[in-house]
Amino acid sequence: MSIGFWQIAIVVVLVVLLFGRGKISSLMGDVAKGIKSFKKGMKDPVQDQPDSTSSQNQSSEEDNSDKK
Repeated sequence: MSIGFWQIAIVVVLVVLLFGRGKISSLMGDVAKGIKSFKKGMKDPVQDQPDSTSSQNQSSEEDNSDKK
């Protein structure tokens, strides 16, 4: 026994009735943003990581200026 069109239609109608159209559309928008962010992170993982040496140099320069 396979799932037919009418079973899928009934489930979709029940979900829309329970959650409402606005809630479902906002949820799908959030899912799409998450997928786009994941793809972007997989494409350029090196650019998102901060350079630890430059941040250490900046913090030491700030410490020196505070001492003056």
